[in-house]
Amino acid sequence: MQWLLERGVQFADVAFFAGDSGKELGWAHAAVLCAVSPYFRQLLLGPKSRERPQSRCICRERDGGPHSLLSTWDGGIIDDMPRPDGHTVGRLSRLVVKDPLLCLCLWETLMFLYRGAWEWEHLQEALEEKLKNTLAVAQLMERIRSFVGMDKGSRETPSARAVVRGPQTLVSLFNSPLYSDVIFMVQGNVLPAHRAVLVARCDVMAAMFSGKYAEARSRVVPIHGVSSDTFLSFLEYLYTDTCCPASVLQAMAVLVCAEMYQVKRLQHLCEVCVCAYLQSMPSRELASTGISVIRLLRRAKCHNAEQLYVWLLHFIANNYLIFSHKADFLELSEEERDHVERLRWPSRGYLQELSEYQQRRRKLRKSRCTVM
Repeated sequence: MQWLLERGVQFADVAFFAGDSGKELGWAHAAVLCAVSPYFRQLLLGPKSRERPQSRCICRERDGGPHSLLSTWDGGIIDDMPRPDGHTVGRLSRLVVKDPLLCLCLWETLMFLYRGAWEWEHLQEALEEKLKNTLAVAQLMERIRSFVGMDKGSRETPSARAVVRGPQTLVSLFNSPLYSDVIFMVQGNVLPAHRAVLVARCDVMAAMFSGKYAEARSRVVPIHGVSSDTFLSFLEYLYTDTCCPASVLQAMAVLVCAEMYQVKRLQHLCEVCVCAYLQSMPSRELASTGISVIRLLRRAKCHNAEQLYVWLLHFIANNYLIFSHKADFLELSEEERDHVERLRWPSRGYLQELSEYQQRRRKLRKSRCTVM
């Protein structure tokens, strides 16, 4: 998410300004801030927050605005406010930072929130290096605790909260309409998403939404050639950095989607999943399964999954007696078949020695010799 904070200005929709000078301090993304902080959720959503996930801190309204806990900020909403790159898109929020400490350490605070609001020790070190004042660091740390819903005197320690929250800042935004600015239509299903997240996590989507393509100007983006379940799993990885396909075929489908959008790490994870599923199959199940390992090999080669392709060749060779009797074994190319024959197990030499040994044993059973 650091990449999003540093370079994702094009899709930022929150601007921060210093309260004393009016100087622009930086930009951020409402979706990320609302996902990690009940403070920003109430401030940016206002009355709508009652229809959204509730803040964990007790916030009483004061003069129609946020609680005094939030008085550091002035959340004025401005439509079509120009961005640093000259673009104007929809509703943007202008937040005025009145606290001088927060003005000085806004970048460190935002970085902490973007990383999931759990690296408290790292945050404290960054603030100490910036402020050089223990009392000022303590005051700012207390204010940042209020951002993530940790009241003063709470028994819940930052370390304990880290175990619960973890680094997955964007989990609550996955497949959620909260601050969604793009909708994918896949096989008639509606999948909401956030351009800022997609741009930060996927280079192909960054080009798609940032260039002169139709997707950059449209809120609804149709997706073809991929099932809705597969694309949802792909989006889940972009938001959570995890992928758990339920079967070999699903892992292969997500791998194809990852290759389409050039997300290399997801592609490698799917390769590992396919290997793990096949390796866990007993020989009897492997012989009777309807999954064609030879066709998986073809797809791996077609979609540039080189590691999986090599592994499948060795897997076929190591289970030669099972796969050599299947009809699709003939679909192997001459080079692939030579490779499998060279590495096959059991090897021809082993089978010949086994046959000779069994013949000798049969002869010994017929003789009455008791001395070996």
